[in-house]
Amino acid sequence: MSELQYKPQDFKSDQYVRWCPGCGDHAFLNYLHKAMSELGIAPHETAVISGIGCSSRLPYYMNTYGFHTIHGRAAAIATGLKVANPKLTVWQISGDGDGLAIGGNHFIHAIRRNIDLNMILLNNEIYGLTKGQYSPTSPRGFVSKSSPYGTVEDPFRPAELTFGARGRFFARTIDVDGPTTVSVLTAAARHKGASVVEVLQNCVIFNNGVHSVLSTKEGRAEYAIQLKQGEPMLFGLNNEKGLIQHGFGLKVVKLGENGITEKDILIHDAHTADNTLHLKLALMQGPDFPVALGVIRDVEAPSYDESVEAQISEVQKNKKTRTLNELLMGGETWELK
Repeated sequence: MSELQYKPQDFKSDQYVRWCPGCGDHAFLNYLHKAMSELGIAPHETAVISGIGCSSRLPYYMNTYGFHTIHGRAAAIATGLKVANPKLTVWQISGDGDGLAIGGNHFIHAIRRNIDLNMILLNNEIYGLTKGQYSPTSPRGFVSKSSPYGTVEDPFRPAELTFGARGRFFARTIDVDGPTTVSVLTAAARHKGASVVEVLQNCVIFNNGVHSVLSTKEGRAEYAIQLKQGEPMLFGLNNEKGLIQHGFGLKVVKLGENGITEKDILIHDAHTADNTLHLKLALMQGPDFPVALGVIRDVEAPSYDESVEAQISEVQKNKKTRTLNELLMGGETWELK
């Protein structure tokens, strides 16, 4: 990490930002610049890798190393980069179509291997760049150009995929909430291993208002819960509601009813190894439960890139040939004149 102090402007390129007016990507880009400045990692020590889609234009707007790759392969390219140069901080930017459809295999295996990537999933539940087809996260019955009578498929839930792939870090935010977004992005970057941040993002053209219930401060207070490490899981306009353990599940209660006090409310612990409660929190959805925002899970484990580097170093100690040149020149050689 550099000792220099950085400003968001230091991470902005001189390129004109080409997204539709009102697209949630604009706000996210600003929050990413701010998060990077707070991390204190130099632009030349940072790389941003993307696939194909509206969100995948993002590397053009970064004053860092960047690579706009091919559809669904951002995780594969980011993996190679991180393993080849573990000192780089690598951000992967994908949409729900790019990351979970053609890129779904790379997504789950990057998480399973615990490669030290900051994997950002901008989820607007639609294919925007190709003009409005349903995506892997579109809900059953969703009417689109490719499903005019409503899709008959059930959607992926990014949290469920992440946990199923043994993910150690999962957070969620929404594109209009700057403080939460900056907070989870910095937490993701500081986590050693694969971190997944789902950004609930609006597509103003093809799926406008998809996350509208959470798009205002009042809506988030009433229908979302901002999880904070070591604090009770309270929500509501006046923090009058909370979550308690109820059998093997969760239950929403109101403070003051049936003798419920703040002492009965669950305390959030993102660092516990057991992911049972983390998964329950991540999968909550209305109308009976609030949507969980913030860092839901953050558990340390050996990362793939560190393990590979350590393995190579250990093998080299016990081998006479330590480099490719030594291998090629180590046997009998002939010089032709």
